[in-house]
Amino acid sequence: MSENPAKVHRYLVSLIDGGLVTQNANTQQYTLGLEAMLIGLAAMRQADPIRIAEPALIHLREHLGITSFIAVMGNKGPTIVRMEEPSLPVTVNVRVGSVLSFLWSATGRVFLGLHDEPAVRALAKREFDALGETQEPPASFDVLVTQLHDEISQCHCVCVRDTNLKGISAVAAPVFNYAGQLTAVLTALGASGGFDTSLNGPIAVSVRQQAQRISQQLGYCTP
Repeated sequence: MSENPAKVHRYLVSLIDGGLVTQNANTQQYTLGLEAMLIGLAAMRQADPIRIAEPALIHLREHLGITSFIAVMGNKGPTIVRMEEPSLPVTVNVRVGSVLSFLWSATGRVFLGLHDEPAVRALAKREFDALGETQEPPASFDVLVTQLHDEISQCHCVCVRDTNLKGISAVAAPVFNYAGQLTAVLTALGASGGFDTSLNGPIAVSVRQQAQRISQQLGYCTP
């Protein structure tokens, strides 16, 4: 450092007095103090995933020419709260405020696989129990939840083709907060004919990367 040692010492004393820095009595090393950590924690708690996700939605629209949205868990299920569409959008019956299926949408499957709150599971179970004969589930509810959890843990996203809407495919990835809790889901969708749902394809890779960036800005640290 080019600063005068005495001047630096005065700065450190001031920071210590304010609780922003603390000194280890054994090693004499300085670390963040309690007040600094409380300020950081307050900032993370106030972080808004919807606002933070806006650049990611624009990136997906501009670089891949696809529709993208961010969804959070509402009182009726996974709900779209922010959406970006390309200049030539695909006609789909979803918009801001739409509630998505837990079982058939990529977004809902991420919530189902990772959201373990009883109220959320109850909503999903209600949808599962209401399935008719034409919508026979591939497994029991508990097995389906476990399968989705394992898939997301391994692939960090869910890809679907023609399951929620005929002719529409989607890729969805989880967004975590500073406590490691699922706080939102980032999704890209488009017409199945020109939409690559492969895990290593450009869409899935980009959606995962953008979801990870949002999570990092919310204070999440990858284990």
